[in-house]
Amino acid sequence: MCLWKMSEDPPSSNAQRSWFGRLTHALSGEVSSREELIDELRLAQANGLLSNDTLSMIEGAIKVTDLTVGDIMVPRSEMVSVPADCSLSAVLAIVIESGHSRFPVHADDRDEIIGILLAKDLLRCFAENGADDIRPLLRPVALIPEAKRLNILLKEFRLAHHHMAVVVDEYGGVAGLVTIEDVLEQIVGDIDDEHDEEETPNLIQPQADGRFLVNAMTPIESFNDRFESRFAVEDYDTIGAMIAAEFGHLPQPGEEIQLGGFAFRVNKGDSRRLLQLAVRIQEA
Repeated sequence: MCLWKMSEDPPSSNAQRSWFGRLTHALSGEVSSREELIDELRLAQANGLLSNDTLSMIEGAIKVTDLTVGDIMVPRSEMVSVPADCSLSAVLAIVIESGHSRFPVHADDRDEIIGILLAKDLLRCFAENGADDIRPLLRPVALIPEAKRLNILLKEFRLAHHHMAVVVDEYGGVAGLVTIEDVLEQIVGDIDDEHDEEETPNLIQPQADGRFLVNAMTPIESFNDRFESRFAVEDYDTIGAMIAAEFGHLPQPGEEIQLGGFAFRVNKGDSRRLLQLAVRIQEA
């Protein structure tokens, strides 16, 4: 027998309407701080209205407005750049070794960046038996200050169709570089490609004090096999996703929860996800 009238919404519908009402008020300016807005979004995630991944991306997008280019750039010491007078064969060797697709090209002075070389343009030059000179292949370079906000940089990347910019310091010298991928990773997390080194992490590491350090990306099925536990595998793929859902928010290092005969303590994490858990088996 139905416990509410036909003209009334079921309780779950009322709960959703209540949350959407609060979020509408938040977006209309009634919430006085960004922290309150994030709390509302985390409540939505806890109520099943947002997935963990969606919440992480929203929080990442909000965080981007507080970050500058200097916070995420590849420093000059780690840049792979190409001298303008480098031969095509020498440049090809650099491209193959690094696995990158875009390269700043500098004159005799390494602070004088004269353009960006795309690997696909180099390959086209080889295919067409072009001259042994990379200067005609160079694309315009965008020079930006370290203090530029990431949300502004992302908009400029989109409007100018740039994928890379060279970062300069207050004296005009090269401080590093930043790519559109670097900015997007602040929102969606790490983006691996076929050139990134694949690692096989040790997902579960026993410790001398009886605890286990567990990578948050450990599949729940693997955790169950290792500890003979019975956590459901239908709702979540990884142990980190399951624990975050049990907390009802993205927990910070030091937060603890007990579940299924185990004590889980957040050991490492960032603004978007759990990274490592310290797990202790509870005595019966």
